[in-house]
Amino acid sequence: MTDNTLLLSLKPGQHDGDGQRLAEAAQRHLGLRTGRVRSLAAYTVRYPLSEAQVLDFAQQCLADPVLHDVQLGLPTAAAGFASYILVARRPGVTDDEGTSAQNALADFLNEPLDVHTQHIFSKKLYLLENELPADDLRRLAEELLGNKLINWLETGRVADGLRDYTPRPGGGAEAVTEIISLTGLSDAELVKLSKDNIYALNLEEMQAVRAYFAAAETQAERQAAGLPADPTDCELEIIAQTWSEHCKHKEFAALIKYKDLETGAEKQIDGLFKTYIKDATAEVDRQLRANGNDWLIKVFSDNAGAVRINADSLFVWKVETHNSPSAIDPYGGAITGILGNNRDPLATGIGGARLLFNTNVLCFGNPEYDGPLLTGQLHPRRILEGVRKGIEDGGNKSGVPTVNGAIVFDDRYRGKPLVYCGTGAVMPMQFAGKDSWEKLIDAGDRIIMAGGRVGKDGIHGATFSSIELDETAPATAVQIGSPITQKLAMDFLLLAARQGLLKCSTDNGAGGLSSSVGELAGISGGAVVELEKVPLKYPGLRPWEIFVSESQERFTLVVEPARQAALFALAAEMEVELTDIGYFTNDGQLEVKFDGQPVAKLALDFLHDGVPRKVLEAEWQRPAATEPEIAPIEDYSATLALLLGSLNICSRESVIRQYDHEVKGRTIVKPLMGATGQAPQDAAVVRFNFESYEGVAVSNGILPRFGDLDAYHMSAGAFDEAVRQIIAVGGKLPNLTPGDGNFWSVNDNFCVPDSVYDPTSNPDGKYKLAQLVRMCEALRDATAAYCIPLTSGKDSMKNDFKADGVKISVPPTVLYSMTAKMDDVRRAVTSDFKQEGDVVYLLGETYDELGGSEFYQLCGALGANVPKVNFAKAKELYTLVGEANDQQLIQSCHDLSDGGLAVALAEATFGYGCGAEIELPETELPLATQLFSESHSRFVATVAPEDVVAFESILGERATRLGRVTGSGRLQVRHAGRVVIEAGTDDLRFTWSHGAVNQLLGVNQLTMNNAQ
Repeated sequence: MTDNTLLLSLKPGQHDGDGQRLAEAAQRHLGLRTGRVRSLAAYTVRYPLSEAQVLDFAQQCLADPVLHDVQLGLPTAAAGFASYILVARRPGVTDDEGTSAQNALADFLNEPLDVHTQHIFSKKLYLLENELPADDLRRLAEELLGNKLINWLETGRVADGLRDYTPRPGGGAEAVTEIISLTGLSDAELVKLSKDNIYALNLEEMQAVRAYFAAAETQAERQAAGLPADPTDCELEIIAQTWSEHCKHKEFAALIKYKDLETGAEKQIDGLFKTYIKDATAEVDRQLRANGNDWLIKVFSDNAGAVRINADSLFVWKVETHNSPSAIDPYGGAITGILGNNRDPLATGIGGARLLFNTNVLCFGNPEYDGPLLTGQLHPRRILEGVRKGIEDGGNKSGVPTVNGAIVFDDRYRGKPLVYCGTGAVMPMQFAGKDSWEKLIDAGDRIIMAGGRVGKDGIHGATFSSIELDETAPATAVQIGSPITQKLAMDFLLLAARQGLLKCSTDNGAGGLSSSVGELAGISGGAVVELEKVPLKYPGLRPWEIFVSESQERFTLVVEPARQAALFALAAEMEVELTDIGYFTNDGQLEVKFDGQPVAKLALDFLHDGVPRKVLEAEWQRPAATEPEIAPIEDYSATLALLLGSLNICSRESVIRQYDHEVKGRTIVKPLMGATGQAPQDAAVVRFNFESYEGVAVSNGILPRFGDLDAYHMSAGAFDEAVRQIIAVGGKLPNLTPGDGNFWSVNDNFCVPDSVYDPTSNPDGKYKLAQLVRMCEALRDATAAYCIPLTSGKDSMKNDFKADGVKISVPPTVLYSMTAKMDDVRRAVTSDFKQEGDVVYLLGETYDELGGSEFYQLCGALGANVPKVNFAKAKELYTLVGEANDQQLIQSCHDLSDGGLAVALAEATFGYGCGAEIELPETELPLATQLFSESHSRFVATVAPEDVVAFESILGERATRLGRVTGSGRLQVRHAGRVVIEAGTDDLRFTWSHGAVNQLLGVNQLTMNNAQ
């Protein structure tokens, strides 16, 4: 069959954004001058059509008549261009653009096309004005345009002719299973075997594996099953995946010997998770139920936590990280981070939750970093740009709004970024008369794989994420996401669950089938998997690779045999590939076969419970810190402007505008609001459905810089930040009245450097572990104080980058992602001043707490007085604010965080161009402290003049009247009879919106979006 290649090029005069971005990135990241770059879209059609039909199809279905010219075949010459790069996909790699074009061709021809046979292949062609050396051209292609794992890259001189490439997909697998002997290996050889094969297991764990296979009982079972005495490669890979830190959370389960070097006190901690998370949540649950609040349905035992919205529905909430993959392939790591996290709530319980929103919190090194890069290290700006694009494509192409997030900059994230992805969903309480959150499996139920096919992408993802990152990181550890494939599977699962065709489901995340089937087998008591049935993207995968691959968009479904035919019929109708790959048993074994031959058989009790428990040491010593001597400030207005334009405070609009935060039409409080569309909000508010006004508030608390002073107060402050953001938009604390049904659902995500002490490689490991312990202690205290439960979470323990003898470790970081029910989203409160004459209040108290503040950072100092949370006073204030909101007394409310009061006042003027006249009270605090302290549990709020008496009767002395909103368009702050800040609000907003981040990511894009 003849291939016809179509080329879509921009008409003369049209702006080529892709070409311009490539030219700028080549210069910025690689120091290559490409000259002008022209980008073209190419499609190869492998289907019996005449050239006239192909052109007609392209003009009617692929091209925009205003933008594009269409031609057949790659150009034989290109005047004005000397070099070219063609980016195609390798065989079997999911091609969303090609699939969409193929669906359009079916409509164009009005005839069905086999969805499992690829007929159209999409590509990108770049023509470069300058002639680059072959090595530079190849480097440009591999580092900025393609991933060698999935892309075929053709490069060369235009004068030599353009080479095309179209994949020829195949199928099948290489049925080779290796036997790996552990007998007689020395300790050093066991450790080397683990490192060479990326098992990420330590010596004690490798010894436990060897002892299991040497046991007489194991040997007898293996002989009966036709397996050799020594383990197979598949078996060792299964154990490594299951026992990985990523999956087993060994350090959070470890026995920790903790010593406070300041007081000499010692204690033994029986697991961080058990002590500070599980037990703390159990106590909160007890208090909730004692007060008639039984909305906590499922925690810690599934892909996501579930809480009751009302009698008919559940809210499902999960946040995870994708740090290591994003460090080596920012786009691939981030898109699979968000798509993978989508699958967690989607496959909780029976499965079929309806996705409601996405969130993202990102931690990067300074994008203006101009120092040397280590081997294998990407520049922070390149990571930022790739991650941002991955989140955009993952959310926008799936039709899930990205409603909330944050970006934190710190040079210690330049080795390994932190990429947190969150997803909220709604699920009916029951499917076909069965509780939707339950996972029930019986022997004989079928194992069905649904969604994408299996390839080498994502192999060793779980184990790779469990070790520090270095220059040898495998490209295969990064999964490649396809949002269109996942969207089809998502829609299919929604219908299948509602039709009662599923018994339960789970996603194929870390560890792929090994993890999903291995975990589900624990419910029934065993499973048999037939790997030769698994559909592959391309030939050549070994059995162990098929079983542990983390190729994306896949689910494992549990189906009763009687419902299998109906399920497959629905899948065929919805163009989702299903494959029956085995069945569940109750014999206590996980068996894996290929072409009828055994390749693995492992006892489930050993697989899930056989990992040796770690015993770790922690030693706490408070860091030495002093308050700096700061020179007197001559111009507070200039200081405010510097803060507003700084990396960690300035607007993120150039990022926000590229995410769709309004798809589905349920986003009530958006990231930016007001008449200007530029007023930053504290939390998102999303409506559950269109049948009621019930909704959910969504917030994020993250304050890593305070950890340099005290990890306990950093963690407590982050928790409080997330709470007060929800209070600011009108949320109310839980359990204040019997049976109020006011759910809160929190995910804790700990990302810390290697915290296991080693005198050579990690000499400060005991201190790092002590920091983690204190973070967890603060979490326990916060959940108890506010009666807010944890429902799910994740830990990422090895966030270090090591190369060329240098180690870069992230600061200990915890993110608290919070959600809380709002009975009526119409009563949500936003941050921006609304009208002239409203009275401005400071709610809460300011203390001498500039330690770790953005103001001190501006001065080049850290300080000592870290902000501390007074939980009792904070809860009292939040309760009073809730009472004022019940009476609709608050017109606007904005929490105080980065930059303190001065920044909060400025941001509150951005929405409607209002000004404010503020008189700071005369207190013992220095003026700079009043303006820039980042003391917790505070708000700036406005109240209409007619409501002042009622408001002050509720808040009492917890509210300090500061001044009033004006229509002057100026912010004026007075203190002790003199004006200390005087600035136009438009000027402040310009400084904030054109700050460091937007300058880096493109003010032109920002301006264009504002104009639309």
